[in-house]
Amino acid sequence: MKILELNDITVSFRMYERRFRKRELEVLHRLSLSVREGEIVAVAGSSGSGKSILAHAVLGLLPGNAVLSGEMYYMGNPLGEKDKERLRGREIAFIPQSVDYLDPLMKTGRQVQGTRGTKERQRQLFQEYDLGEEAEELYPFQLSGGMARRALLAAAEMEEARLVVADEPTPGLSREMAREALGHFRALADKGCGVLLISHDIDIALAVADKVAIFYAGTIVETAFAKDFQGEGMLRHPYSKAFFAALPQNGFRPTRGSQPYAGRLPDGCVFADRCPARSELCAGEIPMRPLRGGEVKCVHAT
Repeated sequence: MKILELNDITVSFRMYERRFRKRELEVLHRLSLSVREGEIVAVAGSSGSGKSILAHAVLGLLPGNAVLSGEMYYMGNPLGEKDKERLRGREIAFIPQSVDYLDPLMKTGRQVQGTRGTKERQRQLFQEYDLGEEAEELYPFQLSGGMARRALLAAAEMEEARLVVADEPTPGLSREMAREALGHFRALADKGCGVLLISHDIDIALAVADKVAIFYAGTIVETAFAKDFQGEGMLRHPYSKAFFAALPQNGFRPTRGSQPYAGRLPDGCVFADRCPARSELCAGEIPMRPLRGGEVKCVHAT
């Protein structure tokens, strides 16, 4: 069953230019994605591609000048803004990129317990995340960055959510601790939870993910299986292949050019200006289509 389903999601921000002219800057462009029970879907791509905005859209945490369109469903039911507020922190858990989400005026142990947890469960989770009992009595400003990150992970697991949205959950953690933290996500998924994992560290994400959505310039250009990244790779979109080639184990092979600014996107394929396979067909509308078990937004992919 699909826990989360997104159809044609678009996010724009209302902005003012010179002479107080108002415009809308579109940063996410008609993207579709789903997360099923027992599945970890990783979202990967270059910085500034819109990954965190997607997480905030799902959770109802976009700023007041944001305009959201498209359809969202949770457990088969429409997911509106009031539903997000009701479910957030309960059935939908959020692990944010910034540790500033911790309440600076509440001790860490009490925060992790929340409104429904117990001290026994909190201590069990603290032990799993290598947080001693002394951490219970500390305020967030007294925690190291890594400790605060682990406290956020423990708080999310305390709620026993149906859906976990994790926005860059491993900065500040050692390599070993990051792998262990994502291992907890795998354990949650194996119990039936769905996980939307946004991570800059694709190598660690691939160790636990079932599928990977590749982001570029505010859109999903490909959805692939994690196994498609193994060996020489079986990816479909030219950007996905370039992204894979730029990983350290693949020799940091660069691709000329840079990601386009949201306000100056080309017609058709957003990667066309950097693509070696570019043709006139790339300037037209390019729908997402199934290919070799995944999905790709490219007219030349085979």
